[in-house]
Amino acid sequence: MRVFANPVGPGSLWFDNLATADGIPVAYDPQARAFLPMPPFCVNREVIGCNWIAPEQGAFCRSCAMTELAPDPSIPGAIPNWAKTEAAKRWVLDNLGRWHWFRPEDPGARPVFHLLAEGLTPVLMGHVAGKVTISVAEADPVLSTTRRQALDEPYRTMIGHMRHEISHMLWWRLSLRDDFLDAFRAEFGDERTDYPAALQQHYRDGPPPDWRQRFLTTYASAHPHEDWAETAAHLLHLTDITDSFVAAGLSTPELPNPGWDPYSEPDAMRLIHVAASLAVGVNHVNRSMGLSDLYPFVLSGAALRKLSFVHDWLRRGAQGL
Repeated sequence: MRVFANPVGPGSLWFDNLATADGIPVAYDPQARAFLPMPPFCVNREVIGCNWIAPEQGAFCRSCAMTELAPDPSIPGAIPNWAKTEAAKRWVLDNLGRWHWFRPEDPGARPVFHLLAEGLTPVLMGHVAGKVTISVAEADPVLSTTRRQALDEPYRTMIGHMRHEISHMLWWRLSLRDDFLDAFRAEFGDERTDYPAALQQHYRDGPPPDWRQRFLTTYASAHPHEDWAETAAHLLHLTDITDSFVAAGLSTPELPNPGWDPYSEPDAMRLIHVAASLAVGVNHVNRSMGLSDLYPFVLSGAALRKLSFVHDWLRRGAQGL
């Protein structure tokens, strides 16, 4: 994620800012990729702290307009968890916008979000035909930590959920092309394999013994759909880690040049090499404070090929190139 210029004075702004250091209200324009000091602001600004601009007064911003179902406000914690969930959604949508996904120049369908609070029954997260369902309760740090440990998913974060479920939607978009499915099946396997049965087997028997040589995560081994979603989410992780590193003004000999833009890099292996080397360094820094590794994954040869495949399709798919 980039660091942004202050439109009304010195200093910088971060992606989630609602105001400058001097208290002047600002809002983010995702089309210009810049902050503006004037309305119209998103109508959700006062409700959940959305900091994007709207097309007109009293309207939703581009991101909030994609939310078809919002959580029941009577459920405890629903509103603050919804706010965190929408913030994660804006972050991921803006990342994908760097490759033109879901911007005005993208001719395809946009995702529709059902962001639901959990009452007595947990929300089943997933994607079906363009609709992404997310449990906002997963934004609660206690619940998130509990499920992360119970499911052995070290990267279970709200941004991670958004990247994974939106990646399912991206697969659906790409599957409408004539040239995608054969290439996908050659790399990931046949997604027409019985999905419920595959998941049942995965949860009953666990991953295959050699999963580390063939997949990024244990869940990726369950079915080609999950292998794609996990791999695409990780490609987004690695690209954004690298972009944020560069935007923060940090440097390393691994960077191709000082002004390098990871989202413009056509060579997937170069991007992944740089991202992985940065992650190792940041992992080491995190350990100095007793924190978890930023990116605790090992990239096998098979995983690298799949990441490269995803990188190629996400970079060109939004505009049908």
